[in-house]
Amino acid sequence: MLKWFERVDPGRPGIISSRVRLVRNWNQYVFPSRLSQKESMEMLHRLELGLQNLNSLDGKHYEYQYLGDISELDKKAMQERRVFNATIASKKTPTGLLLSEEEDTSIVLNGTDHIRLQMLSAGLHLEELWSGCDQMDDYINARFPYAFDKKYGYLTSFPTNVGTGMRASVVLHLPTLSMGKKFNGLVTEMGRFGASIRGVYGEGSENYGALYQVSNQKTLGLTEKEILDLVNRVALQLLAQEKQVRRMALEKHRLEYTDEAYKSYGVLKYARRLSAKDAMVFLSQIMSGIADGILETEGDCAVYRMMLGIQPANLQKISERPLSKEELDEARAAYIRGELPELR
Repeated sequence: MLKWFERVDPGRPGIISSRVRLVRNWNQYVFPSRLSQKESMEMLHRLELGLQNLNSLDGKHYEYQYLGDISELDKKAMQERRVFNATIASKKTPTGLLLSEEEDTSIVLNGTDHIRLQMLSAGLHLEELWSGCDQMDDYINARFPYAFDKKYGYLTSFPTNVGTGMRASVVLHLPTLSMGKKFNGLVTEMGRFGASIRGVYGEGSENYGALYQVSNQKTLGLTEKEILDLVNRVALQLLAQEKQVRRMALEKHRLEYTDEAYKSYGVLKYARRLSAKDAMVFLSQIMSGIADGILETEGDCAVYRMMLGIQPANLQKISERPLSKEELDEARAAYIRGELPELR
């Protein structure tokens, strides 16, 4: 069965993925940071039992694991695949994870909050993700009443999540727009509307791969629909501007862009050693070439899957042994050679 990041949404090639995340707390327990070891284990056991038939809701296969039983390499690989963040990956107190086979749905139990529900998809599907999250949220709430205040909404460990407890985000590929002098001003302008834009793999020019995440800054004072509309609108506006500046650039420098795309493909197809930085830059140029119609591949080319696959922990998982830096560079090149489809 395909993981969510292995799927390709050809309708809008500049939109990589969508995510909706909800954080909730069970009103019978204090926040995770104040729970004792015994209380944490008791709550986890009760949550696990109460959610054991979760697949009856959506028909998916879920696996339950204690984070303490997962190796450090596996946790790092899951973090790279966006199952959970670095804070949860480094947790030492009792924490549970319910993860669907496709990795598009995950529930972290006793992380920074009692319940962290996340749904992911390739492409722009915020409404569908919210519909799924809302249904599952009701299912969980019927079994475990949430800590809720009529004035402030859902009560959470961090004040930044109080209110709806919802974070909606979209990852965009903005290789041309982000290189412009006005990009930082555009980011600031979007911030005034309540949207946050940050590099997925670093800030500014160090964001190798030109992937940017758009998300809501506030969870309090906005409805779920308003948050979805905000993130959706900003994502589409940025995508439209990216298309405009890229179209203008192609009109003036088409040969240069064509040459760049084919050179990048050639390096990735035949290189025997690749650093993470170089691989991300070349994969980004391949992604642009496909979106612009310069490169045509035999079948769909899941570039984002490759971007996740070349991250250190996932490379070591594929190799099934510890790798030195030089061996990582060799394994990265070999992985891309095996995954890159032929050109038509």
